[in-house]
Amino acid sequence: MAGGHLDQIRDILGPAGLLSERLSGYRHRPQQQAMAEAVAAALEAGETLICEAGTGTGKTFAYLVPALLSGRKVLASTGTRNLQDQLFHRDLPLVREVLKVPVRIAMLKGRGNYLCRYRLDVALQDHRRRFVALRRQLLKVRDWAAVTRSGDVAELDLPEDAPVWPVVTSSSDNCLGQSCPDWGHCHLVEARRRAQGADLVVINHHLLCADLSLRDEGCGEILPGADCFIVDEAHQLPDAASNFFGLAVSGRQLLDLTRDLELEYRREAGDIPALLDRTDDLRRGVLDLRLSLGEEARRGPWSELAADPGSLQALDTLRTRMGDLHAVLEALQGRGKGLDSCLARSAEFGRRLTLLAEGDDSEDIRWYETQGKGFRLHQTPLQVADIFQSQRERYRATWIFTSATLAVGERFDHFARQLGIGDARTERWESPFDYGRQALWFVPKGMPDPATGTYGTAVVELAAQILAYSCGRAFLLFTSHRALREAAPGLEAHIPYPLLVQGSAPRAELLDRFRRLGNAVLLGTASFWEGVDVRGEALSCVIIDKLPFAAPGDPVLAARIDALRRRGGNPFRDLQLPQAVIALKQGAGRLIRDVRDRGVLVVCDPRLLSRSYGHAFLASLPPMRRSRDLGDVQAFFAAEV
Repeated sequence: MAGGHLDQIRDILGPAGLLSERLSGYRHRPQQQAMAEAVAAALEAGETLICEAGTGTGKTFAYLVPALLSGRKVLASTGTRNLQDQLFHRDLPLVREVLKVPVRIAMLKGRGNYLCRYRLDVALQDHRRRFVALRRQLLKVRDWAAVTRSGDVAELDLPEDAPVWPVVTSSSDNCLGQSCPDWGHCHLVEARRRAQGADLVVINHHLLCADLSLRDEGCGEILPGADCFIVDEAHQLPDAASNFFGLAVSGRQLLDLTRDLELEYRREAGDIPALLDRTDDLRRGVLDLRLSLGEEARRGPWSELAADPGSLQALDTLRTRMGDLHAVLEALQGRGKGLDSCLARSAEFGRRLTLLAEGDDSEDIRWYETQGKGFRLHQTPLQVADIFQSQRERYRATWIFTSATLAVGERFDHFARQLGIGDARTERWESPFDYGRQALWFVPKGMPDPATGTYGTAVVELAAQILAYSCGRAFLLFTSHRALREAAPGLEAHIPYPLLVQGSAPRAELLDRFRRLGNAVLLGTASFWEGVDVRGEALSCVIIDKLPFAAPGDPVLAARIDALRRRGGNPFRDLQLPQAVIALKQGAGRLIRDVRDRGVLVVCDPRLLSRSYGHAFLASLPPMRRSRDLGDVQAFFAAEV
């Protein structure tokens, strides 16, 4: 990049730069400045850059500064809605204000994040029992709807999983599009319009994949005009792409269709009792399929479903009933917008069910999952590298992929291979935190092999000892829900600190209580291994039960292992180990979030030191002081001032 722009970056991010002058608490980090210069150089050259910046680097500012200075149209994609909100509402306005650049910014989320005025009005007029039970929440949404400008549901103080949200938001399945009577005042349409006119747009990985494939999920025609794509939390993109480029049908989608059809029957087709009969048939078919899959929550390969005569019969019956319903709706085409929307949905669900039932597993993985009263049938690509690369090649643009966890050791091969990226420059910067002073990494002696029946008890006993030294203030991160459930009663009996268990309350509420209590112990699985930021003394210890190898019985992983093996590859080296290393880096990253934080990382799994692959984990984690002496853990916490 031209020297003038590098001078600009030094003047902004340097020790005496603009950010140091104007932002209280800002401190210069050489790694942040180096990353900003690398992003600026990639922008100038139109290159692809893959870069890892350790926790505390300040990578958000490192890519925002050159992006805002570039004068180009930039799309910044994040992995989660929380990060999207933080980027758009906090970081981006802050940097724009300091730089004094006239850049138009916008944020765009998936359609399910925006209030649908039409569906809210319909729900308020519906007096069925289901809607009466939601009345209080519906009235709260109605009052907010009168004043909101964006329609973003994150504005309203209701839990993300509140039952009212599916009722008052639309999906690609049930949106009426331009036929909607509220189209002219649609919050989603307005958000798209703002995004199309903006210089920098904050989106998420799902929308990025949607627009790359020209599927109408929210971005519309934004991407063709973009000069640069910045993918933050890029380690999540391969999974997001796998989910997006596949297809799925859920019991909830089908039951939502039956509920909407009941409403449309009363509004537009009360003289056609056959419609209600076919709707009831479909509902029973959904419930019968769920029953046939068994009560236990699980993920299984399609071959398991196909080998069970009861499940296979239930699926065939469901397909037949979807076809019968579609035939009735076809005869009513043109009678009403709502009915026509249901007709299109029945056709699409019928298409997906046929693809799933009659497909093969040569290029895709068919599988199913059950949880509670719901089920989901999936078809996932064996790999997305070719798909993603072909979509990416349609846009001659700069691509920046960044995260705190992309490399395995010093190499980015695993990430690049997953997305078919063969032409990238790579960079890596260590965290600016002083891990040698701030943290201790403890691997206990004498732990049994994780495959033995005594391992869970040993983890609980060790954790109870360490929690006595740390006075609570800990995350216990488990690699399975089963291990968490088995550990919870034992810990509750052994420790005097508040115990917060994943699943007992919404994730955000558990984290809020954890921060507020100050001495709590939180037990979590996958969703707490990343994207969780607890600074200060409330989190002073992270205990990890096992090295986070994905369950070998997972149908998607098993299929990919088989495919790699057939091609002569080494599934453990090329897939399972890199995934586990990155997952452990994420879990360990919960511990030190600030220059003032202190803490102990405990990895209970003896395989870390006893197996040859342990060095891959050791080479990828921050340079903490290491110990196998429990006395060092006690001394570390005793030294707290």
